[in-house]
Order: sequence, then structure tokens, then C-alpha cells
Amino acid sequence: DYQQLQRACPDCQQLRRLKARRNLTYRSLFGKLHLPCDRLFHCDCQSHEKKSISPLSDLLPERTAPELLYLETKFAALMSFEQSAQLLAEVLPVDEQLNAATIRNHTQQMAQRLETELGDEQFMFIDGCERDWDALPRPDMPLNMGIDGGYVRAVKTQSDPKQSNHFEVITGKSIADDGTSKCFGLVRTYDKKPKRRVFEVLQSQGMQMNQQITFFSDGGDTVRDLQLYLNPQAEHLLDWFHITMRITVMKQMANGVTFPDDWLFKDMDKTLESLKWYLWHGNVYQALQEIEGLPDLLFMDEITEKQRKLLQKIEEFQTYISNNRNFITNYGERYRNGERISTGFVESTVNQVISKRMVKKQQMRWTKKGAHLLLQVRTKVIDGDWHKAFERWYPKLPVQAA
Repeated sequence: DYQQLQRACPDCQQLRRLKARRNLTYRSLFGKLHLPCDRLFHCDCQSHEKKSISPLSDLLPERTAPELLYLETKFAALMSFEQSAQLLAEVLPVDEQLNAATIRNHTQQMAQRLETELGDEQFMFIDGCERDWDALPRPDMPLNMGIDGGYVRAVKTQSDPKQSNHFEVITGKSIADDGTSKCFGLVRTYDKKPKRRVFEVLQSQGMQMNQQITFFSDGGDTVRDLQLYLNPQAEHLLDWFHITMRITVMKQMANGVTFPDDWLFKDMDKTLESLKWYLWHGNVYQALQEIEGLPDLLFMDEITEKQRKLLQKIEEFQTYISNNRNFITNYGERYRNGERISTGFVESTVNQVISKRMVKKQQMRWTKKGAHLLLQVRTKVIDGDWHKAFERWYPKLPVQAA
């Protein structure tokens, strides 16, 4: 019917001549539809850049129904592409097996569509001045955002034999006072708009420039730089979990070291406990003094391999605390006041966003582009915003039930 309506010239109403007829394949929830598609010559009453037109091709620029695209991409974000194809073939009345490569390509296309909607990257997202911030409505309770990283296996290429076997993926979660949360994921060495991505997540949580935000991180350079200049009221803290984890590792290594005298081992254990106590109360200066005294307890005639490794771990910890001294707070006071001191919720986010889909029991390797694009769809699905994105792109899509 649509093609019949388009047969007449819109300018002179004369019937346009038929140039060719072919079948257009349209993939739907009920299998492939083979639609007769006419190509018509343009009428001579007006000048045109092209000699012919295909009305049905213009009406259906995408050859896959939005409902099928939604199911393909949603399942692909939750399980492997092959498993998604098998599941859809089981539950949908399709006449042939869906292709895993097609599902992967559709997922990347939809993710790229999200990428084009993202605003431009900026060095600083703090807008306005203190007078403007004071005029804003009273903000909600503080937001807490934790950022951490994980690693996935990389695809090996012939052109770069020295390429690393893994690359880093950054993920994080923002939690509001009412318990609602939003997460994000990105490949830092591929993403061109990392700060914009984090800023948009905070904006979706209702962030205002006069609202307090606490950022937790593991102290890594890439993670620490990602959270700067997003909010004037932001507080940046080093996660207590990563501090105490490193001290615990040094304690375990000390237990495996042979000391000539028992008092040296006791002094080592006592110093590590004091170090932990000073850091718990935010006394970075005294903690660094304690760290500087640790190597003296290991100076012997001959340094064993275990002692050498322990010395290296102590030096790394000293550098770690020195680089993050401005992000260490009084954790004991925050804990007594019922405030967050650790990013345990982010550790679970790393498992949820990265590990379950891309690491655990998954044998495939990833390109940086493929991993990054999949993360954009996966985080939207986890947050429950994927259907909203499709409703924005396809207004006639059926509304999802609450």
C-alpha cells in the first residue's frame, strides 16, 4: 500500500515508471520477511540528483525490526553471543538459526549509537561560580562513587607481537542516599570521552554543583585522574580496603621470612600493626616514618629471595602511600559516624560488569573496541535503562511493563 501511494509524482501527480523490482529482506521477531521492493524512475517534471528512487528502502533504512534488535542486544549484554543466538532461536518462532556474528554486529551498532549521543569531552566540568551554586535548590544527600579496574584477555594480532595479553577496563558505580545506583564501564586506552561518561552518570543521579560527592578509588593514576574536576564539592578518598589489603600481604610475607632473632619478627609484626593504626586514624606523616624503619629490620649478612620480595613490597607500599597521601582521611572517625570508608560495592560492580560476562568461564579474547562497546550496552541493561534508550530511538516501540 505504501509503495502504491508513492507511485505518483508528488509534484505533478503523474505515475512514475517502474525501473526494477526485487525482494527486500526484513528480519522480524517472526523470521525473515521477503517484501517486494519497487525502484521507480523520477518524474521529468523536476530535476533530481539520482535517476531513480526506492520508496520501501527509504521507509525501512534498517533491515531489522526494533523489537528483535532490543532482544538481541539485551541478551548479548548478559551472555555470550553464541548463547544469545541459541536462546533466541529457542524462544522465537524464527525459521532459521540466528547468527552470533550478526548479534555481535548489531550490539556494536547500537552501542555506537549511544556513543554518538555522548557530549564532547572536557578537562573540567565544574560550571558557574559560588554565587551561582548558592542560588541552586537545596541538594539531596551526598552521592558516593567508587571507581576500580579489572583486566580482560586481549586479542593477539600478527602486526603487534609485543602486545600485552591483557588490557585494563575501568568500571564504577554511583550510589544515591535512597539506595539507587548507576554504573559505567570503559576501556581507558580506547575511550576518547572518559570524564564525560562519568559526568553523565552523576548527572543521571541528579547531581548538582552544590551537592557533596565522595569519590573512592584504589589510588591508581588512571582512576584518580578520571574523577578530578567533576564537582566543586567533591571529596577524593583512598579506599581503606586497598590499604589494609597491602598491609595484610606484607604480614603474610613476613611470616614466611626467617629472622635470626625472634625479637626482629615481633618488631616487624608490631611495626606493621602500628602502621595500620596510624593510617586508620589518618596520620600519614607518622605512617611514613614507620614504613621507613621497616627495611632496617631485614638488614642481614645475606638477603634471601623471600626477604628481597618483602623489601620490594615495602618500597612499593611506601611509594603508594606517598602518592596518595592527600586522599587519606581519618577512616576511624568516618566509620564511627556511619560514613563509607571502602569500595566494597565497587568490587561487586567489577564482578558484575566485567568478570561475569568477559572473564569468568569465558574463553574468548577481546579487542579494545569490542570490549568498550559491549560495556556501554551491558551497563545500560544492568541499570534498567536499555529499553528507555530504544523508546527514544523508536517512539513506536511498545512501552515496557513496570
